[in-house]
Amino acid sequence: MEKRVLIAIFLCFLSLYLWQMFVVKPIPKPAPIAGAPAPPGAATTGPAESPAANPESAPPAKTPAASVDVVTGDSTEKTIRIETADVIAEFTNRGGRLRSWRLKHYLDQDRQPQELVVSLPAQPLPFTLRLADTAATAAMTDALYAVRGGDHAFVAGPQSAPVDLRFEYRDSSGLHVTKDFHLEPTGYVVTFGATVLREGASTSDNKPLPFAIAWGPAVGDVGENSRYVKKNGGLFLQDGKVRRLAPKDFAAQPTYEGDFRFAGVDDNYFLTAALFTGPSKVTYQAISIPPPANSKDPARELVAYSIEPKSNDGTTKFFAGPKDRDVLKAIGSDIDLAIDFGMFKVIVGPLLTSLKWVNSYVGNYGWSIIILTIMINAIMFPLRHKSVVSMRKMQEIQPEVKAIQDRYAKLKATDPAKQKMNTEMMALYRERGVNPASGCVPMLLTMPVLIAFYALLSQAIELRGAPFLGWIHDLALHDPLYITPVLMGVTMVWQQRLAPAAGADPAQQKMMMFMPVVFTFMFLWAPAGVAVYWLMSNLWAIGQQYATNYIIGPPNVRNVRPPAERRVKRVGGGKTEAAAREP
Repeated sequence: MEKRVLIAIFLCFLSLYLWQMFVVKPIPKPAPIAGAPAPPGAATTGPAESPAANPESAPPAKTPAASVDVVTGDSTEKTIRIETADVIAEFTNRGGRLRSWRLKHYLDQDRQPQELVVSLPAQPLPFTLRLADTAATAAMTDALYAVRGGDHAFVAGPQSAPVDLRFEYRDSSGLHVTKDFHLEPTGYVVTFGATVLREGASTSDNKPLPFAIAWGPAVGDVGENSRYVKKNGGLFLQDGKVRRLAPKDFAAQPTYEGDFRFAGVDDNYFLTAALFTGPSKVTYQAISIPPPANSKDPARELVAYSIEPKSNDGTTKFFAGPKDRDVLKAIGSDIDLAIDFGMFKVIVGPLLTSLKWVNSYVGNYGWSIIILTIMINAIMFPLRHKSVVSMRKMQEIQPEVKAIQDRYAKLKATDPAKQKMNTEMMALYRERGVNPASGCVPMLLTMPVLIAFYALLSQAIELRGAPFLGWIHDLALHDPLYITPVLMGVTMVWQQRLAPAAGADPAQQKMMMFMPVVFTFMFLWAPAGVAVYWLMSNLWAIGQQYATNYIIGPPNVRNVRPPAERRVKRVGGGKTEAAAREP
């Protein structure tokens, strides 16, 4: 039975590894962005769409400046910088758009506030508006807007009160655009409202024009290039279900319609999305940024998106920040579903709360993982103890089981006499008080917790940039010296040698010895936090095995004569003759 348990554990983690390898595939390389050097032989293809339906398409030709006169606007380009407790935002009055959105509490690889806005040639900045009229789109995108609010140019220091900005543009052709932004002193949400009018002589000409709000490439995080790190992709929440989209999905269907709780783009740790959109349409596009010349780095793959509300008479909230469960839950119910904690997310929530609680006292997430691992394994001690005791009983009767199997070894599986072997085996189990499933079931009950902890440590932004000790400076990245994965493999070998009947079957022994090699290879590039957790779990299992062996004593292995020396004969009570002769 211990063979079945180990195979079950092996298959569970092998499926996780294969899922990461084959299901979470690297983003296919789309056509390079306009304005960037394309690799040889690259070509751009795709159906043409209207700018309102596909705001990420190349911007239309600009209307000559001499064709209209500016009625409301500005003569110089200005940057409006707003700092809150959590973000540093920079707006530009050219087009009334967001130029930079940096997260103060999350640092990039250069130890600077993480930037979530990607500025690329021929790609829109966040809050670019797109109309069906390409000339009007070009005019209002390149125009210099008049600014009201935010002290017109610069807001110094974190704000203690909400900040409101208004950008306004009007020209002699009747095009009138206003953009309003509202930022709270804390949080990662910006409220956006806009009105686009084509003012004319008649009242009917003054109806607001429909538009799409483009965010452009998102989310901008450049992390470790590993199969364990989620790449940029689209996602939206509709009817209580999250749909996650890979770039290959955009080629088949770039646009989706519905009443979304949120719709946007995320990667492993950050999210930018429109919230509570109401009836609207969201469009996605894959963006590929070629690496510098002579660089061995892979192309940078991002995803651009836009949202087109069915009604433009209200405001839309946009979130651009960390996939922190507490932050997302504070925004609204179900928003935290943007974090992909897998099938056991019900268990992940309490585990994450427990990990953060432990860290509030310890102050180091590496040690917090170790302490929480000890706590979880202590709770599961009775289940594992029962499993080991049952395995020990199975080990004790293994010679008798083998003797029964040998007597029927020459019979075909279809031979009716083969069924007598199963009857005799069940009789032996009853005589010895052994339940074949009791060694496997307790271990399987612990598997959901194990898989949930794996998902937690792979997705939790709390571990991003969190140091442990010595050479491990970031628990979200792999161990740079590969020490923890190697130690994990060594402890797996140690644990197997302690397991009951670990060396009884040579074929089984070879398979079990191969498992540590597979697991070590799997964990070489896994987040260091995951490797620390698995290493600590192995050490606990080794200690528990020693404790259990001490409590139950050495195995009482029964010696059974070879089949040739035994008579296959039934006696009273369904016992074998050999069993009846034993005391």
